[in-house]
Amino acid sequence: MKENTKPNDIVEIDDIDRKIINLFNEDGRMSYRKIAKRLDISIGTVHNRMEKLSKKGVIKKFIPVIDHSKLGYDLTTIIGVKVKGGVLENWEDRTAYHKNVIGMYDVTGEFDAILIARFKDTSELDQFIKGLLKEPDVQRTYTQTVLNIVKENLSSSKML
Repeated sequence: MKENTKPNDIVEIDDIDRKIINLFNEDGRMSYRKIAKRLDISIGTVHNRMEKLSKKGVIKKFIPVIDHSKLGYDLTTIIGVKVKGGVLENWEDRTAYHKNVIGMYDVTGEFDAILIARFKDTSELDQFIKGLLKEPDVQRTYTQTVLNIVKENLSSSKML
């Protein structure tokens, strides 16, 4: 149950909210009891703050951070996609792309979309790109292979 908030509503948070978010960002399985102890506040306060942050949409999901390389996906790519008409209609629903694509962004510039994808090897990447180019609305792609991940922050709570 979400409160009536629009997507662009700014939610004001205080230092306690920031500290709670940062602790959860460090360890998403940290108990309310442990957070309360570390911040010297009551468990009820942590619970109420988390409920408020969730209802207001500040915290959208609780998800695990997967180490894809441990599953054999060692190749990370950034793929620019030029689309006829500049619109990626229903792409998020196409199950063929869910396996490898971990991020999809509608962007400005030369390309209409940027895909962040992980693959087991170059053969799998090659097959993916060739399949992508068979899509009727895809005009062209541009692929970059990531050599090293210098910084990857899957949660942006460090901005707080």
